[in-house]
Amino acid sequence: VVYEQEGVFIHSSCGKNDDQDNLISGILRVIEKENEVVVDWRPLDETLDTSNILCAGKDSSSVVEWTQTPKEKCSRGADRPSSYEAEWDMVTTVSFKKKPHSNGDATTHANRESKWSFLFSLTDLKSIKQNKEGMGWSYLVFCLKDDVKLPALHFHHGDSKSLIKCLEKHVALNESPHDERVLLVKTQKSLSQSFENLFDEPSYGLLQKWKKDPYIVTMGKFSKVTNYIVGTLRSSDQSNQRRPPSEMADFFNDTIPGLKINQQEEPGFEVITRIDLGKQPEVSRREPVSAEEWAKNMDSEGRILDVDYIKRLIFKGGLCHTLRKEAWKFLLGYFPWNSTKEERANLQKRKTDEYFRMKLQWKSVSEEQEKRNSRLRDYRSLIEKDVNRTDRTNKFYEGEDNPGLILLHDILMTYCMYDFDLGYVQGMSDLLSPVLYVMENEVDAFWCFVSYMDQMHQNFEEQMQGMKTQLIQLSHLLRLLDSGFCSYLESQDSGYLYFCFRWLLIRFKREFSFQDILRLWEVMWTELPCQNFHLLLCCAILESEKQQIMDKHYGFNEILKHINELSMKIDVEYILCKAEAISMQMMNCKELPQTVSEILGIENSSVTPDSDTGEDESGAELGCPTSLYQSISTPVIAANGTRDGAQQAAETQSLTPA
Repeated sequence: VVYEQEGVFIHSSCGKNDDQDNLISGILRVIEKENEVVVDWRPLDETLDTSNILCAGKDSSSVVEWTQTPKEKCSRGADRPSSYEAEWDMVTTVSFKKKPHSNGDATTHANRESKWSFLFSLTDLKSIKQNKEGMGWSYLVFCLKDDVKLPALHFHHGDSKSLIKCLEKHVALNESPHDERVLLVKTQKSLSQSFENLFDEPSYGLLQKWKKDPYIVTMGKFSKVTNYIVGTLRSSDQSNQRRPPSEMADFFNDTIPGLKINQQEEPGFEVITRIDLGKQPEVSRREPVSAEEWAKNMDSEGRILDVDYIKRLIFKGGLCHTLRKEAWKFLLGYFPWNSTKEERANLQKRKTDEYFRMKLQWKSVSEEQEKRNSRLRDYRSLIEKDVNRTDRTNKFYEGEDNPGLILLHDILMTYCMYDFDLGYVQGMSDLLSPVLYVMENEVDAFWCFVSYMDQMHQNFEEQMQGMKTQLIQLSHLLRLLDSGFCSYLESQDSGYLYFCFRWLLIRFKREFSFQDILRLWEVMWTELPCQNFHLLLCCAILESEKQQIMDKHYGFNEILKHINELSMKIDVEYILCKAEAISMQMMNCKELPQTVSEILGIENSSVTPDSDTGEDESGAELGCPTSLYQSISTPVIAANGTRDGAQQAAETQSLTPA
């Protein structure tokens, strides 16, 4: 149930005295089912007598039952306001109930108990009529596609607008050009039909597919999406090969409600004019952090001496593989950076007990119990399906009855016990797979995955708030970086950057090779050199492809296809260098827009070029984004991975724990 409202009345009239209207109080609900969304109204008192049932003939979709009832004694509702002059749609005592097809014998329903309840699927909705503001109690009238008009629903407690907002999450509603009180349902038959053909299952709109199954829509079938989505969004009229940007905006806003990108007149948006960011600096990377370097930065009790220093090393070069099993626990927040070896051992003992208690919860559920727990059944079904197709070409997961697959399954099932509200959403297995591969331990992998999901949680929530925010932020960054490229994308109906959805959803997991993802993720987990560095990685990839996209005049279809085909072809070291160079450009910009400053987590006053000494009035604290950047961008780490004398001297100092 995604919406529920009591105090929703039907005002019935028996036709003899218009002043004596019966008020039937009921509850209105909007219910999400497996493959549809339904609107359900039913009276609080369902004991009304019935007689003379008349059934209409069949139409293309259903049988509509018309039930005439005698006068019933209904209590009067709340006292009406003295100024109540609502424009009522008077209805006779008739109830409407959608029913499956019968075998044509309408009289078989004569002995069935009749109720005022009605229920319909949003796929059958044609329009909604509202009364004007200031006309007393608000009411809504639903009209179905077979032109059946349901009784007016009067909201005695107000709040009819919240119902409209709820419905707009599932269907697109546009104001009728002929009557401002009427909201028309915007149909997308060709698009829905394309999805139906693609997935070989009943389709109920792009919104539901995207929300319920982002894994398939944005990853598994992305190349096929390219082919049919263009056919439905582009006109066949050769004189109008591109839809107006406003219509494209409507489409993608329907797909991800609340997504507002590049709407220049959107209140509160900062219009970014052309700003000279200067030339991108040359950036080099170093060799991965070695076991010796890691050990040198640890005291006798196993405590990390200089957290910021070791993070900078990891950011610039990543980790050698033998270190990942230990270092990732720190980077992901499973181990506190200032903990001793003994404290970490005790933590692991506690976390091991906690993990197996949660694992026992789902392991001990009997078949009979599971039959009565649909959510757990659904989670298990999705997990089993995903586990069997996650990184099966990797030796750690290849083959039948692979122990790695069993661990993958068990960790994801246990996570459902840890966060039952979120449970399992397709795509989460992609995030766990590299973590389990590195940890080679069920318990450690689980708690590292929990920490990672704390960062990624909003990406998988039903409202996709994390995805909306990131796409909007990416648009701001790209516009500052290259407004000309942004304008070109908008001219090709691609300004919403929807082709980056997969990148953001699972942090580039499908764009790079497995080993490159290990490197990319550990660099991002340092949270250097600024907030949202992953968005700058997106900018770096897009800027690298800009020339080809613009020189070859790629349109909507070609852009989507080109970006999709970059998978497994991107050089991770090159993109890391380019993203770092972009961040340095922006941090050194004297006129950085406030919006961009907030996205990157830097203060305007600090984003000015400083002297090479790396010192400022605040003492150049290591936690400050500016000083972090000065430390990273100054040439203390050469391309061959060697360090200069100043850095070697720093290692010999007596460093205190962070």
